[in-house]
Amino acid sequence: MISSDEVEPVVSAPQIDTEYCRTSFSNYLLENVLNNAQKRQCLFVHPTLQIDGKELKQFDPTFYDNYLIPFPETTISLMDVVLNEEFIRIYGETEITFSVSIINLENVKAMRDLNPTDIDKLVCIQGMVTRLSEIIPDMRGAFFKCSSCSSTKYVPLGGGRVKEPPKCTNDQCTQSCWTMIHNRCAFYDKQVIKLQETPESIPEGETPHTVNLCVFDTLVDSVKPGDRVKVTAIYRAIPIRVSSKQRKVKNIYKTYLDAIGFEKLGIGIVSTEMMATNSEKGISLTQQEEEEELLIKQMNITKEDESQIKNLAADPNLYQKLQDSIAPGVFEMTSVKKGILCLLFGGANKKLVNGQLRGEIHILLCGDPGVSKSQLLMQVHKIAPRGIYTSGKGSSAVGLTAYVTKDPDSGEMVLESGALVLSDLGVCCIDEFDKMSDQTRSVLHEVMEQCTVSVAKAGIICTLNARTSILAAANPKESRYNPNLSIVENIQLPPTLLSRFDLIFLLHDIPEKEQDEKLAKHIIALHFDVPLDVTAETIPKDLLAKYIAYARHKIHPKISEEVKSYLVEGYLGLRRFGSHKKNITATTRQLESLIRLSESLARMKLKEKIDKTDVEEALRLVRESIFKAAFDPKTGTIDIDLLQTGKSHAEREEETEGVDDNDTIEVDL
Repeated sequence: MISSDEVEPVVSAPQIDTEYCRTSFSNYLLENVLNNAQKRQCLFVHPTLQIDGKELKQFDPTFYDNYLIPFPETTISLMDVVLNEEFIRIYGETEITFSVSIINLENVKAMRDLNPTDIDKLVCIQGMVTRLSEIIPDMRGAFFKCSSCSSTKYVPLGGGRVKEPPKCTNDQCTQSCWTMIHNRCAFYDKQVIKLQETPESIPEGETPHTVNLCVFDTLVDSVKPGDRVKVTAIYRAIPIRVSSKQRKVKNIYKTYLDAIGFEKLGIGIVSTEMMATNSEKGISLTQQEEEEELLIKQMNITKEDESQIKNLAADPNLYQKLQDSIAPGVFEMTSVKKGILCLLFGGANKKLVNGQLRGEIHILLCGDPGVSKSQLLMQVHKIAPRGIYTSGKGSSAVGLTAYVTKDPDSGEMVLESGALVLSDLGVCCIDEFDKMSDQTRSVLHEVMEQCTVSVAKAGIICTLNARTSILAAANPKESRYNPNLSIVENIQLPPTLLSRFDLIFLLHDIPEKEQDEKLAKHIIALHFDVPLDVTAETIPKDLLAKYIAYARHKIHPKISEEVKSYLVEGYLGLRRFGSHKKNITATTRQLESLIRLSESLARMKLKEKIDKTDVEEALRLVRESIFKAAFDPKTGTIDIDLLQTGKSHAEREEETEGVDDNDTIEVDL
């Protein structure tokens, strides 16, 4: 460990009143941090103190406006020193070095509004993480050894450079030949993060801007691709070299951000694998409580939110409320909304000895124009914790999975995540699904069944997680659905892809006087803010998103023996529909869909056990969706072979009879 004598003292900028800053921040610590025993104990576990910028400004506006924002580097260094001094005063000498992180500044700048006046100032921006670099060792101090007398000296980093000592520290040594001992040098963990503007913040007709963030030590690996974050950072500018072999620089500067603190936006989803690992370790109850608090904090769910969620789960009309809260502007479509609810909550992922069973639910909406398919997709991607919206025509295979590009700094080939990887543990909404090219569509087979994306490009061979639920919308071939044709002939999608969807909803626009009148009144009410006759109870969007994230993290429903037998009976009942015609009306894929839907319905009510009502509702959804999609208009029967192979049982028999007749004719000749 490096002693305090070897570290350079903080060099104050001439514009800073050091004594005022020390006194002001010391008073802030005494009033807001040090008088709270719980906060003090938390710092020993996580030695980075997060300070709310708005709270700090309210406490001392002069310190915030005149010192922290214009001179962040020196001011934050002073804050680190004061924090360590206060802890030494209370607890005595400790081996832990505490540091300060600033979040939630008063003013948030748009990424494209950063300009030269912001250089070396503290700024706050929002964006979506698109790429993380590998962890890079960044030197913070060099250890030198004299070649003649073996004297040593530690030199800290200053101004981005390490200065070799001018002479030997030993007075009797006349030589000044130093050798750097690399394994005794001090290094930071450094990572470069690529941040992109979020789709909703991009002005009309513009392309998204990107910036590079440099993060160090505790902030390394604190975010992952797909996260939406608010970043507090120092805006930096460095000159560009003419070439890597010359020290000569151009008069053009490259800008980047030195991150000070991250604040995740929206609702985070925590992988269940993390919780499973902790339970296997057998950690103590206190540590488990701390881990729970950390996970709740990562998901942005407070104790008040948790109590609201539990009160909501106790409501007997919960299922109806949740259904009414999904796209309230879309008229009726009750079964479709209930199916989408199941997709948002999802089933439980299960790891087996020889593989795993997915818990993600996939839904396809197919129907006539103007039945609100795209509207449903837009609403769902805003509610989903990690939602990505894309269009089939504007998407390529690499855009959905991952693509290889050259890093502009290092020149190495790096992997950039696509839409399906960015929406890991979330929902990917794909509109105009029927207009996708066959090459683009082929990448979905692995994602929908194995929940992974395998890449072998430019010497990079890897498998990425894509545990995403897919909500797709497609139009029929002739724009309007033809009831005289099967679903495969209407949509013209490969049967191997259709069979992977758990639910397929056919949305028809059928003229009906009473229904049309209600729909017209509903649309007019939306356009002119006319109060509707029926007022449905809806849940606020923020609370709904938190409810979904909480249920997915906390609840992992189990199946009892009684429900197992009921599931078997339900599956056999589905199979019996085609027994008299020798048609196959359900396969094991429908049974797996039933299990996933039942788990999702139980999770929706925060129940640890699946009961009969959940299985009954799952059976109803399967009958209503799959049986309509698998209806054979030529025979008037349900034939799941239409989805599995693209041909009905009757068509295959006709082909077989035709082949037999041809063989007979050849024999007669």
